[in-house]
Amino acid sequence: MTTNKILIINGPNLNLLGKREPDIYGAKTLAQIIADVRVKADELNAEIDDMQSNSESEIIERIHQAMDDGTECIIINPGAFTHTSIALRDAFLSISKPFIEIHLSNVFAREAFRQRSFLSDIAVAVIAGAGAHGYELALQAAIRHLRD
Repeated sequence: MTTNKILIINGPNLNLLGKREPDIYGAKTLAQIIADVRVKADELNAEIDDMQSNSESEIIERIHQAMDDGTECIIINPGAFTHTSIALRDAFLSISKPFIEIHLSNVFAREAFRQRSFLSDIAVAVIAGAGAHGYELALQAAIRHLRD
């Protein structure tokens, strides 16, 4: 069975998971979430690379790098960049790699400005509101997309 290479990118403020508004984002830290995803990835014969940055330029550079490093699919929680970054959208359009947009909270049940995404219409899938479990759902969706 082929090993799929999946990149997980986490955007601004996600380094504060577990401390930041746990009533909205849950009690798990980002490290705990990624550890859980790695366990699931091993079960599904997938390789995970991950990064978190509060810097839009670092995220864009990593997306560009994915064009040539064997990454097959990207899972991204863009955080607030979801609603503000045309540059992230352009980066994804530039590399022509499938990606899944993920959000811990249900952005559609929150403030109106959070209901607009510059990425959703070009994503393979969008997962919102499933909490930390959404990362595992995104991994399963990415692998299914790649293997179908």
